[in-house]
Amino acid sequence: MRIASPSLSELHAFVAAARLGTFLKAAEILCVTPGAVSRAISRIEADLGCQLFTRHVRGCELTDQGRDYLALVAPALDALESAAAKAKVRSANRVLRLSVTPTLASHWLIRRLPEFHREHPEISLEFVPYRAGDYPLLASQGASLCGGNGQWPVGLEATYVVGRQIVPVCRPVDLTGPNPLKKPADLLHWPLLFHAHHPHTWRHWFDAIACLSNEAIGHRDLQAAASFDQVSQLLEAAVSGLGVALVQRCLTEDYLEAGKLVIPFAEVVHNDRGYYFCYPESLRRTDAVEAFRAWLVKHGEISDAT
Repeated sequence: MRIASPSLSELHAFVAAARLGTFLKAAEILCVTPGAVSRAISRIEADLGCQLFTRHVRGCELTDQGRDYLALVAPALDALESAAAKAKVRSANRVLRLSVTPTLASHWLIRRLPEFHREHPEISLEFVPYRAGDYPLLASQGASLCGGNGQWPVGLEATYVVGRQIVPVCRPVDLTGPNPLKKPADLLHWPLLFHAHHPHTWRHWFDAIACLSNEAIGHRDLQAAASFDQVSQLLEAAVSGLGVALVQRCLTEDYLEAGKLVIPFAEVVHNDRGYYFCYPESLRRTDAVEAFRAWLVKHGEISDAT
């Protein structure tokens, strides 16, 4: 089928010149030369067999045929532009730029991402480098999965995901033998491994256990057998037999499933810190943010309930 209408570039040149009144201004907004605009309009006039503009030194003026033609083509051209803009927005809404604290990414998130992709194949996750305290409101209008206590800058939305449960972990062999771990007080006779950035977590755990069991446990002089600044190092130290580590339960799943570590006690203690999904208010209703937030909350609840 032979296409009777002019090309889109020719129509853009015509509408721009008609609205602005000069070929020069039309050329500026279209990023072409005035000569290109003039030639495009001449081709339309030749194809239609009528004159659309009266040219003069200061610009151009629509003829009666030009005004009639503008009334017909301008709404259609505007509709095409609007459709393109909406399509781009929808496409952008399906891409989520995301920074994730490396510990959570390695020990909890990545193993679950294939399921997210199966459920939402239309959404693309673009991971960017994580920097502590580099909240998305101050960064690149993306989202962040980061640790915190629920206090966030104004203008930032935050939803708790996982990580408030803290548990001691040790080797399976440590539950038996000459000095077995059978009750929380037994830990006072074991080497304790500390997180260097949160040295008071063991004290908090013992206080919480004492409240749960109504048993006074003397722990005022807790000493670290070793301190590490990364959870992965804490877990490996526990596997090696260096001592008992206290970590967020969600970060232990690989080790528990592999049988490398066990949780010696049934009591559940909650910390005031956890991992939150944070994003600027401007992204609240985007498709990617809503889908990923709901998916994270669902899996966080499953982890906390395990």
